Amino acid sequence: MSDVDEPPQAAVPTWDDDYLQRVGDRLAHAYDVERDYEVRGERFDLYGRLTVESQKQFLHQSLNWANYETAEYLFVRRADGVSRADLDALVELGHELADDWIDADEEHRGTEFTFGLVVPSIPEPVREYVTGFRERRLLKFGYYGDYEVNLVVVAPDRERIVASQEADSAAAFDFWEAYDPDGPGVIERIRGLLG
Repeated sequence: MSDVDEPPQAAVPTWDDDYLQRVGDRLAHAYDVERDYEVRGERFDLYGRLTVESQKQFLHQSLNWANYETAEYLFVRRADGVSRADLDALVELGHELADDWIDADEEHRGTEFTFGLVVPSIPEPVREYVTGFRERRLLKFGYYGDYEVNLVVVAPDRERIVASQEADSAAAFDFWEAYDPDGPGVIERIRGLLG
């Protein structure tokens, strides 16, 4: 038996907001999480990053093929309210970040930009917009993978959440619905992506 210590776990940031603390704690198992993140002049209370690299190899690491990478970037902030214009601005930010952050090449499989807003209540027009929302762009006709922009709007005091079709990380925001332990986990979803 070795006396080697395990590498230290990255500390989960602490938030003054109990709800964001619970979300951050949930995400910290798979995501690198930060607080008070700023990008392009927009401030977010919580930022999370998940990267997955897949590589097939034969006999040795140097004999490899089918190298793919996927990433998800999660941006969350509290707001006093939400409108469709607010959501459209976040979607536009997602497209700008895709232009800046994605290295479009044969190894890029997919990237997701998920924006979450924590609000007091969810207006019906916002609920309808987010429920039907899907924004996916192929890079070089899909040869360089794709990227997707997702939206999540949550009103935790009213126990309401609405998320776009492909916003898998929305489950981290929902503390009032029964958790399904038999549902697909992160590994199963990643396997599905990498086929």
